[in-house]
Amino acid sequence: MAQFTIFDIARNLLIATQWTVLLSLVSFVGGGIVGGIVLLLRIGKSPWQRNIAKLYIEVLQGTPLLMQLFLAFFGLALFGIAVPAWLAAGLALTLWSAAFLGEIWRGCVESVAKGQWEASASLGMGYIQQMRHVILPQALRVAVPPTVGFSVQVVKGTALTSIIGFIELTRAGTVVTNATGQPFLVYGLVALIYFCLCWPLSQASRVLEKKLNVAHNHH
Repeated sequence: MAQFTIFDIARNLLIATQWTVLLSLVSFVGGGIVGGIVLLLRIGKSPWQRNIAKLYIEVLQGTPLLMQLFLAFFGLALFGIAVPAWLAAGLALTLWSAAFLGEIWRGCVESVAKGQWEASASLGMGYIQQMRHVILPQALRVAVPPTVGFSVQVVKGTALTSIIGFIELTRAGTVVTNATGQPFLVYGLVALIYFCLCWPLSQASRVLEKKLNVAHNHH
């Protein structure tokens, strides 16, 4: 077996980390866009729109992400559509993220005091104007910490995409372990890299929560 130094191993893992970061960003941004649509349906006036959004959230939150990845990868293949692993991974993680972000944001919108709705209505604002000028700016401030916190779950979620053959950090760890025969060292480094990706996000979420709470209380 060829001799691999710790630098060789780390270099290979860091190359794969780029894919983990890219997939996390795509899933988080895509999930944010779809999650915004889910939120608007969820708090909309129409009961059927609210029910569709609610069903979407319940199905995606109530089933394992792993199963959703399998369905995105193998499900479309049943219809003769060959889906590359990266596309299936991005699609599944985006839809999964959207369900959680939509629900997080709904809670933030509903945390805005009823009086704000009444005050803006008394100024003659329509529903869209109320949302745009009064409700969403306040909800946004409440939403920042849990949204940043959820990004940690997205980064961790990318690890499951190795199961459909997407070469990200976890999958690279397996490949490098097979090549080097040093599972403890390799997976130790994999864990360390995940920690370096997730810890700053967790800390940022906590700091933002404290700052925004203080600002809110002074308000």
